[in-house]
Amino acid sequence: MVKRKQPAGSSSNLLKCLVSLNPVLLMLLVLWMLVLPSFFIPLFTIAKLLLNVRFSLLSFLLRLCLLIFLLVIGILFFRISLILFLLLLVREFYSNFFDVDEASLSFSVFIRGQRLRVSPDVIASLFGVVRVPEPVYPYVESSREPPSFEAMSLLLFGRPYPYAGGTLYTSDFSAENHVVSRIALTNLYPVSHLSSISLTRSYLPSQTPSGLKRLRDEELVILRGNGEGERESFERVYDYDVYNDLGNPDSNPELKRPVLGGKEHPYPRRGRTGRPRCESDPLSESRSGTVYVPRDESFSEVKKLTFSAKIVYSVLHAFLPSLETAIIDSDLGFPYFNAIDSLFNEGVTLPPLKEKKLRDILPRLLKGINDREQDVLRFETPETMDRDSFFWSRDEEFARQTLAGLNPYSIKLVTEWPLKSKLDPKIYGPSESAITTEIIEEEIKGFMTVEEAINQKKLFIIDYHDLFLPYVSKVREIKGTTFYGSRTMFFLSPDGTLRPLAIELTRPQLDGKPQWKEVFTPSWDATGVWLWRLAKAHVLAHESGYHQLVSHWLRTHAATEPYLIATNRQLSAIHPIYRLLHPHFRYTMEINAFAREVLINGGGIIENSFSPAKYSMEFSSVAYDQQWQFNLQALPADLISRGLAVEDSTAPHGLKLTIEDYPFANDGLILWDSMKEWVSDYVNHHYPEPSLIESDRELQQWWTEIRTVGHGDKKDEPWWPILKTPKDLIEIITTIVWVSSAHHAAVNFGQYAYAGYFPNRPTIARTNMPNEDPSEESWSNFLRRPEDELLRCFPSQIQATRMMAVMDILSNHSPDEEYLGEKIEPTWAEDPFIKAAFERFNGRLVEFERIIDERNANRNLKNRNGAGVLPYELLKPFSPPGVTGKGVPYSISI
Repeated sequence: MVKRKQPAGSSSNLLKCLVSLNPVLLMLLVLWMLVLPSFFIPLFTIAKLLLNVRFSLLSFLLRLCLLIFLLVIGILFFRISLILFLLLLVREFYSNFFDVDEASLSFSVFIRGQRLRVSPDVIASLFGVVRVPEPVYPYVESSREPPSFEAMSLLLFGRPYPYAGGTLYTSDFSAENHVVSRIALTNLYPVSHLSSISLTRSYLPSQTPSGLKRLRDEELVILRGNGEGERESFERVYDYDVYNDLGNPDSNPELKRPVLGGKEHPYPRRGRTGRPRCESDPLSESRSGTVYVPRDESFSEVKKLTFSAKIVYSVLHAFLPSLETAIIDSDLGFPYFNAIDSLFNEGVTLPPLKEKKLRDILPRLLKGINDREQDVLRFETPETMDRDSFFWSRDEEFARQTLAGLNPYSIKLVTEWPLKSKLDPKIYGPSESAITTEIIEEEIKGFMTVEEAINQKKLFIIDYHDLFLPYVSKVREIKGTTFYGSRTMFFLSPDGTLRPLAIELTRPQLDGKPQWKEVFTPSWDATGVWLWRLAKAHVLAHESGYHQLVSHWLRTHAATEPYLIATNRQLSAIHPIYRLLHPHFRYTMEINAFAREVLINGGGIIENSFSPAKYSMEFSSVAYDQQWQFNLQALPADLISRGLAVEDSTAPHGLKLTIEDYPFANDGLILWDSMKEWVSDYVNHHYPEPSLIESDRELQQWWTEIRTVGHGDKKDEPWWPILKTPKDLIEIITTIVWVSSAHHAAVNFGQYAYAGYFPNRPTIARTNMPNEDPSEESWSNFLRRPEDELLRCFPSQIQATRMMAVMDILSNHSPDEEYLGEKIEPTWAEDPFIKAAFERFNGRLVEFERIIDERNANRNLKNRNGAGVLPYELLKPFSPPGVTGKGVPYSISI
């Protein structure tokens, strides 16, 4: 219990305490006292003149009353001025907390531009109370009972205060405690804002205790900011902006990039930083060394010191320059396949690293050479390569990875025949596909006709034709890369595996040349075999680009940031939906800001490593415009939209899969149902009546802002879900939770396993197909040394090693990773119903891990079990630290 040593202090005592907090306040108060006499001196002069005149007793009394009245006015002015002045300090003090040290229970704060360090001892001294050894307000840990009202009223009002169950207003406080009560209530245990106050109970806006309503609303006002000025690192302001900071035209006109967000290039919004505009391009935001994110979104110390985005930064700015020094020719390819294998054996010898600590934080990559002052870059062999060194070249593995690999989101059921482009034939050439009925039936080899295969749902496609074709001519103007529109066809065999049938590559009308398109099929003659391998290399480069730019970046990182911003702007930290979503947004803004700095920026890693090159992010905007729908981000809806499932009330999860052995879908549906059941328990507990959904003003503003601002370029689309019932909310929340956890895990944490040996998933194709307008010499060279042609098509040495290093790090789980359903949030644990629901959720996830192990051991499931086949574990919920190829964190944290 907090006990006072003495009665409430006077205003002078308060001033002494405030001055002890900040010397600058002393100067301000002295200045104020110097100005104040200028108001009182005329008043006393008038009084003196009146007293010097002869007057009667009555006039004396009247003038005495006038004098007293003037003195009272002066005192009131003094009192009001003091309160107003101190209240301004309160707002500044309250909105600038940062650098909280839980060990010493202290924090820093900016007041009038001065940085102060505040501890519980300072606040205890300010109140004149004995500091308790541990923070116990508002709930004593042992009894869960609040402090007595008498004790708290003595603390706040300086006297016992009668309470009959009515509302307490801060206007009833003494002047000094009016100033400090808000600070003390939230900071006897140092915190920065309402989300850290020890209020374990969640409140809907309509259920909020009257004493918290004002604080609840005021905090949201602070968090929203005013949309003006450049943000500072210590601030907690969440606001929106377009992606206008990817280019850097002031440093190089070639680095100018279009603004993503708006009518021309629709895109989700990012967090606003307020940096000034570029001098050479007023539409672009200038780039600085750091990017603002609200301080609550910053990495923890553990995250900063482990395999994280900060380590990626070290790799890019210290390690990669050394790598580029070792590999002098940036266009140099690998001369033979053994040279690729040597990356995992001998490695690449590097010049001495300037940052020696890199050897400690990148132990998987950097091996010390003891007898020389050098280091060697030696990659760990990916598990896929370790199990089968020829896995990358096998057609069955090429097909299997569409269902159980790094990008299981692209394959679709063929429902229309013949295949036909929707692009303008006047610009891009004839719209009919070169994949004909005859070609497919020849590859099916008598199993059935094309019509029967379509009716029986046996034909599947990965179709990047219309999405890529408009960029072919642009990309081909860039040195060191090439591009095609592509289609890849598969047939579902009786054993449940896919077999590749054909690849179509298309070049539009270009430089006066007519459209070029060619179909490649698995072949038995030598030339056909090598052309098929080269065609697969092009398709795999397309797959890598689409995976990284759309399935990964756009659909998880970029799409989630508006959810995060709206949640902090519109939902109070004590709102139950805020508390449900909060773990799913951990570190997302920080990792996205870092990506804009060094990964997806103009001239960054993505542009230098993937086929679309400088059009990479613009291409993701086209994908957002043409393909992204919120309602299709839910796993069941996604599967149905791609023809991979149909609704069936008799089937598990209410869906019948078109491909029964579809590891991503089979595991994903169990995880989706488990998540939805947890979200349903949580939402129905807090919204027992449907009317509470529509009357929840914070919730309705949150959903409106997501639709009309965060994803405002699609605000008029008819597919946005309505939010009127708990069922609506459950579907919306489950979708957001799925995207930020399971979807991201499925496309991220297998990157090194599947792309670490880059011939399996080259990020770029650098040369055209040898039969596209070949010269006699080039065709002759291909026939003589086809392996050389494939190696020239693959990424260069610097492109490959750079991406392998980055993928190794991005596939890593840090030691402080928080996995879905592993540990309960403290606020959830306080509610017995929610605690029980979470324990059931955790139990389902533990059981889910066992199910995955059983499936991976089932020999009948050939897409996840077989000789040299990597088991599918990307949706396994839990994982130890490191590159494990499993584990589903709550949030997009890497």
